[in-house]
Amino acid sequence: MKHLTEHLALEIPTRRAFVNITREVEDAVARSGVQEGLCLVNAMHISASVFINDDESGLHHDYEVWLEGLAPHAPTNRYRHNDTGEDNADAHLKRQIMGREVVVAITRGRLDFGPWEQIFYGEFDGRRRKRVLVKVIGE
Repeated sequence: MKHLTEHLALEIPTRRAFVNITREVEDAVARSGVQEGLCLVNAMHISASVFINDDESGLHHDYEVWLEGLAPHAPTNRYRHNDTGEDNADAHLKRQIMGREVVVAITRGRLDFGPWEQIFYGEFDGRRRKRVLVKVIGE
């Protein structure tokens, strides 16, 4: 069995953003040499997410508005977590909604996506360095 483990380093200059990481994950799959297998992509921080969807700016805007409606950043004193001196309780909730990881099948050496599917990193408490795990296993 072949395998590859890599970490993507991201440092988003804003509090929130959605970043298409499909190309970086495809490159890792190619380096692995795996033809048939699975690729795990995991946000390694509790205030960030990895998810699959369409790369369309209107959808990204809709996510931003929807998530802010579900878990608004302000007022920060509404959250018990922020009593610790943090101001990122909303980021933890947004991550829970958007998910921690995705697993994509690898078929004939390529990520086996449906139409329009791409992999995104969702940042909900940025302005510092974070990592995304890419783990490829298979034959």
